[in-house]
Amino acid sequence: MDNLMEQTSNQTIFETKKSRWFPFQLNLMKRFREEKDVMRPFWIIVNKEISDQTRSWRFIILICIILLTCIGSLYTALTNIGSAIKPNDPDGAFLFLKLFTVSDGTLPAFFIFIGFLGPLLGISLGFDAINSEQNKGTLSRVMAQPIHRDSLINAKFTASIIVISVLFFALGFLVMGIGLIMIGIPPTAEEFMRIIFFILLSIIYVAFWLNLSILFSVCFRQAATSALAGIAVWLFFSVFYNLIIKIVARATVPSQYASPDQILGHEHFILNLLRLSPGQLFSEATTTLLMPSVRSLGPLTMEQIQSAIPSPLPLGQSLLLVWPQLTGLIAATVLCFALSYVSFMRREIRAR
Repeated sequence: MDNLMEQTSNQTIFETKKSRWFPFQLNLMKRFREEKDVMRPFWIIVNKEISDQTRSWRFIILICIILLTCIGSLYTALTNIGSAIKPNDPDGAFLFLKLFTVSDGTLPAFFIFIGFLGPLLGISLGFDAINSEQNKGTLSRVMAQPIHRDSLINAKFTASIIVISVLFFALGFLVMGIGLIMIGIPPTAEEFMRIIFFILLSIIYVAFWLNLSILFSVCFRQAATSALAGIAVWLFFSVFYNLIIKIVARATVPSQYASPDQILGHEHFILNLLRLSPGQLFSEATTTLLMPSVRSLGPLTMEQIQSAIPSPLPLGQSLLLVWPQLTGLIAATVLCFALSYVSFMRREIRAR
């Protein structure tokens, strides 16, 4: 009798807990389905954008140019890698990193090509992201569908980042694979991680120019205007900004009777002005990651040079050294995306 009562009590407790858990489970499943329904249009737009970008002629032309320059810089590095290794070279132990940094002067190194052609890739993928949809009359049709408004601009950015990431990782592993076949020496774990961080840094650098071009695409109605604006900013920072900094440095140079502190302060001032350029931040960060012997990115006194030990830095110390440059690139990328996001959300979209 007691066992029967105990079984009845346990069954009652189980049914009570089940009755309490079942509505919660239904709400959880309903919420999961709603989130899945919300994310489904987003990934549909992402897949569509990836398909359109990879099949466009401008992307194919850029891929051919980047691939040819990559092969050219790799050939130059392989033919000159023997002469690049010197007896007292602190970077002599990092043979695999020489594939990305060695050059004989005829062609720039691989990381210099990335710093030059990467902005063009980002601009080409984003200069007509929004205004082309509006000029074709498809923007109002897409917004008329049951999707969130921000899903469109988020999907366009995500699709471009996926394309850029796949391209850069493919190029990086292509260089490592050909180098492994030609040299016959596999990379060490530290060399491999330095190359991976270099690829991630390159993706962030190109993402800045991508977001800047998307911002111009939101601000300007014509795709040609947004493309010219992006190329103008790229040319300004690539060519004219350094000329302006040289003029400022010549105008503010201390006198010959200035103290060492004043001279050092002037050098820091000019260097901080140069670091307002995204290309300068990328160059400093990639140089530190691919050349472990780089121990400082600023001016040094004679006492600091004399007490320095000519040995390569470990990967953790190199990352700490380039952390301000990396933070600056990420902040600039997020700022451009935030401006384009806010501008697009506040924009009035009318049917043609």
